[in-house]
Amino acid sequence: QVQLVESGGGLVQPGESLRLSCKASGFAISRYIMSWYREAPEKERELVAIITTASGHTNYADSVKGRFTISGDNAKDTMYLQMNSLKPEDTAVYYCNAGGTSGYWGQGTQVTVSS
Repeated sequence: QVQLVESGGGLVQPGESLRLSCKASGFAISRYIMSWYREAPEKERELVAIITTASGHTNYADSVKGRFTISGDNAKDTMYLQMNSLKPEDTAVYYCNAGGTSGYWGQGTQVTVSS
């Protein structure tokens, strides 16, 4: 059974950090392009970061470049999103994705940045 499970969300203050994890089961993440998306209230879901774990190639939305780092551990079939210098505008539900918008999705994890 294919499944993606996110964890690591929470409530933090501006400037703090969080690390999200996405554990895949039922498939190998090395065989898919893996991504993090986020959806803020009353906004469309947007692509945050993308990684091809087989090659290590990554790409980021302009809004998170230099602050967020996407990575993957193929041995654990787990993808990560290290988020530093968090801002209130980073507040959203963060989703793990495998294989693009028509692929597999996790259930989401809430990240709230507020003082």
